[in-house]
Amino acid sequence: MRTIMAILLAATFLRAQDKPAEAKSEEIKQEAREAVIIPVKTLTGDSFRRLTNLLQVFNARFTSDDQLRTIIVYAPKDVVAQMRKVIEELDRPGSEAAIGRNIEMTMSFLRCSTKVVPGGPALPADLEPVAKQLRAATQYKNIELWDVVPLRLQEGKDTEQNLRLPALGMPPGTYAPRASIKIRPEAVTRKDQGRYVRFGSMRISFSIPIATGQFQTGAGPAQTQFQYVDVGLNTSGDFMEGQKTVLGKVSGLDDDSAIFVVIALKVLD
Repeated sequence: MRTIMAILLAATFLRAQDKPAEAKSEEIKQEAREAVIIPVKTLTGDSFRRLTNLLQVFNARFTSDDQLRTIIVYAPKDVVAQMRKVIEELDRPGSEAAIGRNIEMTMSFLRCSTKVVPGGPALPADLEPVAKQLRAATQYKNIELWDVVPLRLQEGKDTEQNLRLPALGMPPGTYAPRASIKIRPEAVTRKDQGRYVRFGSMRISFSIPIATGQFQTGAGPAQTQFQYVDVGLNTSGDFMEGQKTVLGKVSGLDDDSAIFVVIALKVLD
């Protein structure tokens, strides 16, 4: 809010004069103007449009292009300087212009194997089309839903979440799989097909216990020894609202299995 108040105060200062309106109008006509290109390095999509809407308060001539990330200003030198200062202040993650729409994301983890397991749990109906595509495009034929993680994101704001996952068919105990999710939703954008969420980065890391052998303590039964294996994926890009998207494959556990991460997005108006 402090930045928005600064914009209003700056614009009011530039327009405030002690002279009569007629004299002020004549002075503005005679004042030299310049055309300046101001780059926008961070904001895109709706965030970029919020920035240009805030600049309307200066009552100056300018054009903007979201694809080129530029704002061209035609105004007196002091007005250009004030607008440049405001753009630089708002053109960063976490600013009043960057923080925008709320986004609901559902992240599904699919555990996939080349070995067919008869009588396994059925997938939810909405994930069956995804599983069908994976079976057709990869060597993995047995696809199970491992876990579903609901996330609430906000445009322009980093989100981080750590969680414990269901055991991968292992005895319950201290050896629970873990996941870490770090997401940066940069902007909501509009295209011919619909709305998209542009992610500057999306990193999903898994820490999964893998059996490495047996050990004996006393006269009791042998116990399984584990060690954690760290795997994950890192991606970015534009992902369509209302469409399930496979982010990618997480491999490295063994030659017969992999994890696929599937997301679905909804932008809250």
